[in-house]
Amino acid sequence: MTAVNDMIDAEVKGNDVLLFMKGTPAFPQCGFSGQVVQILDYLGVPYKGVNVLENMEIREGVKAYSNWPTIPQLYVKGEFVGGCDIVREMFQAGELQEMLSEKGIETSKQSA
Repeated sequence: MTAVNDMIDAEVKGNDVLLFMKGTPAFPQCGFSGQVVQILDYLGVPYKGVNVLENMEIREGVKAYSNWPTIPQLYVKGEFVGGCDIVREMFQAGELQEMLSEKGIETSKQSA
């Protein structure tokens, strides 16, 4: 499992905004992944999506990596943010936009 963990770690540390999701940003394959994609796209945040459906080891490995049982999982600057509910609540409260700004992540939308 170390090779998978190393790959996950490299993705998390190598991308400012990373979303482990079911499907792709262009074609989410679960409603929760789709909601996070909609939020990130609405904010105009550049991010990388990793489709966990393509590799069962990554799908299980990311849960162990974050100690979080569900997918999607959003990481910003190497830090685990949360799953769909947390991301949605942070977005609605303006906290996600604030966190992105504090971490130097450009968005095309300003905080509401």
